[in-house]
Amino acid sequence: MTDFLTALALVLVIEGLFLAVFPHRLRQILQMLEQMTPENLRVGGLCVAGLGVFCVWLLRG
Repeated sequence: MTDFLTALALVLVIEGLFLAVFPHRLRQILQMLEQMTPENLRVGGLCVAGLGVFCVWLLRG
């Protein structure tokens, strides 16, 4: 549970930094996401989740 909460906290840190450093770029990205089809968003999300699982597998062995 501690690892999960640590990972969640790191996600919040990274997202907060992204918002603080690139606020205008984030708005552009959100506009681009609105134009994408749900299927493309789903495939992209699954790819990113798979990459995350692979990275955790590499790091945790």
